[in-house]
Amino acid sequence: MAPGSVVVKIEKPNSISLVDINDSNSSVFREKQKAASTKQFTWVLLLKAQRVLSCISWLAMASKGTFLSVKKRIALSEINEEEPRNKGKLYRFIKAFLAISIVALVIEIIAYFQKWNLKMIHPWEVQGLVHWSYMAWLSFRVDYVAPLIMMLSKFCIVLFMIQSLDRLALGIGCFWIKFKKLKPVMNEDAYDIEDCSTFPMVLVQIPMCNEKEVYTTSIGAACQLDWPKDRLLIQVLDDSDDEILQMMIRSEVSSWKEKGVNIIYRHRFIRTGYKAGNLKSAMSCDYVKDYEFVAIFDADFQPNPDFLKLTVPHFKGKPELGLVQARWSFVNKDENLLTRLQNINLCFHFEVEQQVNGYYLNFFGFNGTAGVWRIKALEESGGWLERTTVEDMDIAVRAHLNGWKFIYVNDVRVLCELPESYEAYKKQQHRWHSGPMQLFRLCLPSILKSKISAWKKANLIFLFFLLRKLILPFYSFTLFCIILPLTMFIPEAELPVWVICYVPITMSILNILPAPKSFPFLMPYLLFENTMSVTKFNAMVSGLFQLGSAYEWVVTKKTGRSSESDLFALAERESKTMNEEKIQRRLSESGLELLGKIKEQEPVVKKKRNRIYRKELALAFLLLTASARSLLSAHGIHFYYLLFQGLSFLAVGLDLIGEQVS
Repeated sequence: MAPGSVVVKIEKPNSISLVDINDSNSSVFREKQKAASTKQFTWVLLLKAQRVLSCISWLAMASKGTFLSVKKRIALSEINEEEPRNKGKLYRFIKAFLAISIVALVIEIIAYFQKWNLKMIHPWEVQGLVHWSYMAWLSFRVDYVAPLIMMLSKFCIVLFMIQSLDRLALGIGCFWIKFKKLKPVMNEDAYDIEDCSTFPMVLVQIPMCNEKEVYTTSIGAACQLDWPKDRLLIQVLDDSDDEILQMMIRSEVSSWKEKGVNIIYRHRFIRTGYKAGNLKSAMSCDYVKDYEFVAIFDADFQPNPDFLKLTVPHFKGKPELGLVQARWSFVNKDENLLTRLQNINLCFHFEVEQQVNGYYLNFFGFNGTAGVWRIKALEESGGWLERTTVEDMDIAVRAHLNGWKFIYVNDVRVLCELPESYEAYKKQQHRWHSGPMQLFRLCLPSILKSKISAWKKANLIFLFFLLRKLILPFYSFTLFCIILPLTMFIPEAELPVWVICYVPITMSILNILPAPKSFPFLMPYLLFENTMSVTKFNAMVSGLFQLGSAYEWVVTKKTGRSSESDLFALAERESKTMNEEKIQRRLSESGLELLGKIKEQEPVVKKKRNRIYRKELALAFLLLTASARSLLSAHGIHFYYLLFQGLSFLAVGLDLIGEQVS
């Protein structure tokens, strides 16, 4: 038999039971095996080297591309007008904190490689002034700094847990409503369809200000509401300061008026008080006394034709009912990452907060639009006031103090738009979080003096205002943006893992349940909410202490995106060409003169640019510095949290989230 041969013996016909390899230790066999192993090992090394080189090349190209994009963004971006370079106490505080953190990180790196520690307490073991200063700092930190940080962190953790319990209670309440299928009952036979006189008189108001992109959609949707024409009046309340836009809106109103719609165009010459002033002026008209209810829609809202028939009948037989609020639905919720994250927040707000408070307490904050008010409730509560930037919450609180009840109908949805750019979203959130603090200062005496029950007073003060409007932005910014990075340099006060990981993730899962399709965005949502805490905290402080920015009102920018229902509605309408043709067809000689002025004046198109936000960038570098310090101490979860949270702040600071302008 030849050397190195293989003999296979089969004892059973159906299976192979034994394999014998004869002469496996021969020199020829060993040489072949060695040669094969050497070749295989060489190929494995070459493949691994190729993969490593490909990975390094990809990382280098990605890093270069990212660096060039960031460099271009910084070069082309504008400084945010709200955050001048040398102004803002919060920004100066964050910068000082960042500078101290960088110095501390450098010292910690030196101490790490020099292996300094507390055991070196003998004077002759000190290796210079820096070493002595470091050892003195360690002793001072343990005795004086760490206890203060621990006390502050425990206070914030208590607030965090209280707020988490509130969210959990709301979630349980929502689950019970869904499980029992509880919802407000509407009297379907409230009005006789054949007898229009049984329908109440309804006033529809559309306040707008420079809403060029959306005015046609909102006016068209309101004019197609299914309600007897002689029992309905639509007021287009235009506060635009652009004469051309005023004429365009007036032309749109005229076109619907020609079709028999009872619609009026109103424009104020003295435009004070923002939206509240606009609504207050409209309610002062003499003919308003003939109407029983008023429905309010912002300029980007598109109610379905059956909106009034699904809301107004709730008032029948309920004289104590003052407001019926519908839910918002969003045309552009999938437009970009920013709109998806906003959709998560607002789904929880409407599905959980508004529904639970509406069903169990008959009170919630009016959302400012997509709601129907009993005019008597507005008048008895003092009407629209211009004292804050949240006139909707103001009138809701005053109506509640006067004994009026509210109903929230989750099944009735009104289409609207979400801000697609971070700049617009940030300004909106600043107004939404500074206004409640202004209102709290003004309403607190009225709440304490009101005749409502002690339970309702406690709910208003502690839950509605303090917990959800003040404590939430306070602890989220202080705990996760200040204390957490600080504890990386003061390890004696280190936050437990459940505070920075388990509880926030659990609460984020609870928040995302009303929008189950958004589960893939769970981690971006958690990071983005912490990123927005700096804006909300700044707004809360400015509103509470009446700082200048608290009274700023900026109209949220719209894009004018249409839904499918809008396209069908437009198909049913007569075809219209350019706005100039409408003005030529409908206006008098003065209108034609204005048309000539339109053609003469080429609109100056202001170039839109993405901005950079210095507070967010400063916090990004602060958190990344803290993550580097955490890496020295081998903190697992703390390091990853600080790293990803710092990158989140960096993306927001460079305006890389939301609408991108090329």
